[in-house]
Amino acid sequence: MAGNRSSAIAHFLLLLFRILFTVFAVGTTVFIFSNSLEIGTVSSARSQEVTALLNRYLAPMGLYLTEAVVRKLAHFAEYTLLAFWFTLCLRVYTRHYIRHISWPLFLVLLVANLDETLQTYVANRNGSIRDVWIDFGGGVTGVLAALVLIMLLGGFWHLLGFGRHREQ
Repeated sequence: MAGNRSSAIAHFLLLLFRILFTVFAVGTTVFIFSNSLEIGTVSSARSQEVTALLNRYLAPMGLYLTEAVVRKLAHFAEYTLLAFWFTLCLRVYTRHYIRHISWPLFLVLLVANLDETLQTYVANRNGSIRDVWIDFGGGVTGVLAALVLIMLLGGFWHLLGFGRHREQ
């Protein structure tokens, strides 16, 4: 009876995580593309606002960021998050996630290329191969972060008795 209950909870959590991680991955992709569809002046104005905000907090430490650096950090961060969600999606859809770890990396590279191509059609914007490389670097970082989380939570999951090797 206890085995059936823990199995039902595990099944419910798996379904919940599949839905959540998929929604987060799609939502992050939509966020990235929506930023790329902004005309250059709007995008630049937002970058300037974020740069000013960050510099307000960094100034007491003697640090200063340029708008260009903030834009590149934003690219890196967006794709770190995207790869993180793609990797967690992979984990909840297959037990063989290490065998298929290239999937999130391929999806990040695909989204990055589509993103930069999309920007070539927007007023006062242009695509950049450098940004694709920055995006991919963020993607690799996101995959690694997700793998660390998976390993940490996997041990915790087994401690709770939900693992495949649960003692009877």
